[in-house]
Amino acid sequence: MPQILKVSAGQSQEDIINVAAAIVSRGGVIAYPTETIYGLGADATNKQAIRRIFEIKGRNFNNPISLIIGHSQDVYPLVCKVTVAAQKLMDAFWPGPLTIIFEAAGSVSPLLTADTGRIGIRLSGHDAARKIAGKAGKPLTATSANLSGSPECATADQVIAQLGDRLDTVVDLGKTSGSAGSTIIDATTEQPVILRSGGISREEIIKKTGIQIFQHL
Repeated sequence: MPQILKVSAGQSQEDIINVAAAIVSRGGVIAYPTETIYGLGADATNKQAIRRIFEIKGRNFNNPISLIIGHSQDVYPLVCKVTVAAQKLMDAFWPGPLTIIFEAAGSVSPLLTADTGRIGIRLSGHDAARKIAGKAGKPLTATSANLSGSPECATADQVIAQLGDRLDTVVDLGKTSGSAGSTIIDATTEQPVILRSGGISREEIIKKTGIQIFQHL
């Protein structure tokens, strides 16, 4: 069984965040809650840890992995540029369930981009997810905590049932919403495109930002 971190009389949520961040910093892999589902977290600058994510999930290396950051300014070292549209999206919906696709900086591992030169990044609306990345001082991988092709997990128990001893630690902070994952928008093109619908609708994006945005069919 992996180590289970839960809030208790002797362990606060802040304590759990500190322990989880330390595990990530040492190259470990954790499962952690987000505002939608549980995710698999590792130091996104550690190639060995990234490879473990693929192995744990049985994920094809042709599939990219997005990132969660601890603070909005953490995006800038990871990308070549932030377009005007991308900045508007960040200002309107971060923290929240919005993953924005950027042109990746040269320092970002091709394992994460699947050699596309692009990287998905979000500032999670879940306090613990955001703080783990912030405390670790590293971007956190943000792929779903499940076997590839299997149902996504809304509880720590579901994660353990699927992944069990493959993980170092599970951060159990209760049930997540279990709702659709984050909305994914490609902001590398002249007109941003929604690649995947999720927690934020196209109508809401247009209303809040005034951006002309297309929906990928």
